[in-house]
Amino acid sequence: MLKELIQKNRSYRRFDQSKPVSRETLTELIDLARLSASAANLQNLRFWLLDEANEELFSGLTWANYLQDWDGPAEGEKPAAYILILAPRNFTKFIYFDTGIACQSILLGATERGLGGCMLASVDKDHVQMSLGIPEEYEIILAIALGVPDEEVIIDDADSKENIEYWRDKKDRHRVPKLPLKTLILN
Repeated sequence: MLKELIQKNRSYRRFDQSKPVSRETLTELIDLARLSASAANLQNLRFWLLDEANEELFSGLTWANYLQDWDGPAEGEKPAAYILILAPRNFTKFIYFDTGIACQSILLGATERGLGGCMLASVDKDHVQMSLGIPEEYEIILAIALGVPDEEVIIDDADSKENIEYWRDKKDRHRVPKLPLKTLILN
């Protein structure tokens, strides 16, 4: 059921680094993005695939801004693969719609395959672009870290709009407050 798939699709930040994600799987996930809607059918997104842990990319990412005392996954917990979403430098505002649609398709496909992922917009774009040799005509929009999840993520009801920061409990489970449905529908 789609709702169950969406509930399983969380932002995982710890992975079993020893379990690889193949380039074939990454390609299948990109095919889901390719088949998804695109604003004005422009289809401007391009993808850079890394089917292994990559220290150059990892060092250019910022993880979990709400968790101030956590620097990101430790060795053994790092992503096994990444997908970088790229766009031509002269992109229109529609690229952000396409990026959201593509990410949702990719992450739902990953979840269906027993993988987890995390979208990361805090990317040191110049460092990553140069170290990976990404052509200059493309801009990095965001990164998706992928792998077999190695943490528990729990959805909680948020008690207010001011209390939506995710956190880790005493058992080191990742807690994600979500606003109640009745507060989202205005009429």
